[in-house]
Amino acid sequence: MNQNSNKKVLVVEDDRILRRVVVDNLKADGFIAIEAEDGLAGLQMALSEHPDLMLVDVVMPKMDGISLLEKLREDAWGKTAQVIMLTNLSDTDKIAFAEKKGVSDYLVKADWDITSIIDKVKDKLRDK
Repeated sequence: MNQNSNKKVLVVEDDRILRRVVVDNLKADGFIAIEAEDGLAGLQMALSEHPDLMLVDVVMPKMDGISLLEKLREDAWGKTAQVIMLTNLSDTDKIAFAEKKGVSDYLVKADWDITSIIDKVKDKLRDK
Protein backbone atom coordinates (compact mmCIF):
# COMPACT_ATOMS: atom_id res chain seq x y z
CA MET A 1 0.00 0.00 0.00
CA ASN A 2 1.24 3.46 -0.90
CA GLN A 3 2.34 5.38 2.20
CA ASN A 4 0.70 8.52 0.80
CA SER A 5 -2.71 6.94 0.16
CA ASN A 6 -4.36 8.11 3.36
CA LYS A 7 -2.77 11.57 3.40
CA LYS A 8 -5.06 14.42 2.42
CA VAL A 9 -3.55 17.54 0.86
CA LEU A 10 -5.55 20.71 0.19
CA VAL A 11 -4.29 22.93 -2.63
CA VAL A 12 -5.55 26.54 -2.37
CA GLU A 13 -4.45 28.32 -5.53
CA ASP A 14 -6.30 30.74 -7.82
CA ASP A 15 -4.21 29.88 -10.91
CA ARG A 16 -6.35 27.08 -12.39
CA ILE A 17 -3.57 25.54 -14.47
CA LEU A 18 -1.05 25.49 -11.63
CA ARG A 19 -3.70 24.13 -9.24
CA ARG A 20 -4.57 21.32 -11.67
CA VAL A 21 -0.92 20.39 -12.20
CA VAL A 22 -0.24 20.23 -8.45
CA VAL A 23 -3.47 18.28 -7.71
CA ASP A 24 -2.85 15.83 -10.59
CA ASN A 25 0.72 15.22 -9.46
CA LEU A 26 -0.34 14.68 -5.85
CA LYS A 27 -2.99 12.18 -6.97
CA ALA A 28 -0.47 10.41 -9.21
CA ASP A 29 1.71 10.03 -6.14
CA GLY A 30 -1.14 8.46 -4.18
CA PHE A 31 -2.29 11.43 -2.11
CA ILE A 32 -5.92 12.37 -1.60
CA ALA A 33 -5.82 15.83 -3.21
CA ILE A 34 -8.59 18.37 -2.75
CA GLU A 35 -8.64 21.91 -4.08
CA ALA A 36 -10.03 25.40 -3.67
CA GLU A 37 -9.70 28.37 -6.02
CA ASP A 38 -9.68 31.19 -3.47
CA GLY A 39 -8.83 31.79 0.16
CA LEU A 40 -12.41 31.84 1.43
CA ALA A 41 -13.27 28.49 -0.17
CA GLY A 42 -9.90 27.16 0.99
CA LEU A 43 -10.55 28.12 4.60
CA GLN A 44 -14.01 26.53 4.55
CA MET A 45 -12.64 23.35 2.99
CA ALA A 46 -9.74 23.19 5.46
CA LEU A 47 -12.06 23.50 8.45
CA SER A 48 -14.47 20.85 7.14
CA GLU A 49 -11.96 18.38 5.62
CA HIS A 50 -9.02 18.70 8.07
CA PRO A 51 -6.31 17.92 5.50
CA ASP A 52 -2.93 16.59 6.65
CA LEU A 53 -1.23 19.46 4.84
CA MET A 54 -2.22 22.58 2.92
CA LEU A 55 -0.46 24.28 0.02
CA VAL A 56 -1.70 27.88 0.10
CA ASP A 57 -1.05 30.66 -2.40
CA VAL A 58 -0.49 34.09 -0.85
CA VAL A 59 -2.14 36.34 -3.46
CA MET A 60 -5.74 35.21 -4.15
CA PRO A 61 -9.21 36.69 -4.60
CA LYS A 62 -11.82 36.86 -1.80
CA MET A 63 -9.25 36.13 0.94
CA ASP A 64 -5.47 36.11 0.59
CA GLY A 65 -3.31 33.32 1.96
CA ILE A 66 -2.09 35.34 4.95
CA SER A 67 -5.68 36.10 6.02
CA LEU A 68 -6.58 32.44 5.50
CA LEU A 69 -3.66 31.48 7.75
CA GLU A 70 -4.77 33.95 10.45
CA LYS A 71 -8.34 32.61 10.42
CA LEU A 72 -7.11 29.01 10.35
CA ARG A 73 -4.99 29.57 13.46
CA GLU A 74 -8.10 30.76 15.37
CA ASP A 75 -9.64 27.29 15.03
CA ALA A 76 -8.78 24.51 17.51
CA TRP A 77 -7.81 22.08 14.73
CA GLY A 78 -6.30 24.85 12.58
CA LYS A 79 -3.83 25.96 15.27
CA THR A 80 -1.55 23.03 14.39
CA ALA A 81 -2.48 22.43 10.74
CA GLN A 82 0.55 22.05 8.47
CA VAL A 83 0.68 24.83 5.88
CA ILE A 84 3.15 25.46 3.08
CA MET A 85 2.74 28.94 1.59
CA LEU A 86 3.23 29.34 -2.17
CA THR A 87 3.86 32.73 -3.69
CA ASN A 88 5.35 34.62 -6.60
CA LEU A 89 6.53 37.27 -4.18
CA SER A 90 9.69 37.29 -2.20
CA ASP A 91 8.14 39.61 0.35
CA THR A 92 10.17 39.42 3.55
CA ASP A 93 7.42 40.96 5.72
CA LYS A 94 4.86 38.39 4.60
CA ILE A 95 7.39 35.57 5.01
CA ALA A 96 8.17 36.74 8.55
CA PHE A 97 4.48 36.99 9.41
CA ALA A 98 3.72 33.55 7.94
CA GLU A 99 6.61 32.03 9.90
CA LYS A 100 5.34 33.67 13.09
CA LYS A 101 1.96 32.02 12.40
CA GLY A 102 3.68 28.65 12.21
CA VAL A 103 3.80 27.79 8.52
CA SER A 104 5.71 24.61 7.74
CA ASP A 105 7.47 26.20 4.80
CA TYR A 106 7.39 29.11 2.39
CA LEU A 107 8.07 28.45 -1.29
CA VAL A 108 8.60 31.08 -3.99
CA LYS A 109 7.02 29.54 -7.10
CA ALA A 110 9.73 30.76 -9.46
CA ASP A 111 12.34 28.85 -7.41
CA TRP A 112 10.49 25.53 -7.45
CA ASP A 113 9.32 23.01 -10.02
CA ILE A 114 6.40 20.64 -9.52
CA THR A 115 8.63 17.72 -8.50
CA SER A 116 10.21 19.83 -5.77
CA ILE A 117 6.78 20.85 -4.45
CA ILE A 118 5.61 17.21 -4.33
CA ASP A 119 8.88 16.17 -2.66
CA LYS A 120 8.39 18.92 -0.06
CA VAL A 121 4.85 17.65 0.66
CA LYS A 122 6.16 14.08 1.07
CA ASP A 123 8.94 15.31 3.34
CA LYS A 124 6.51 17.24 5.58
CA LEU A 125 4.09 14.30 5.84
CA ARG A 126 6.68 11.59 6.34
CA ASP A 127 6.65 12.07 10.13
CA LYS A 128 2.87 12.36 10.47
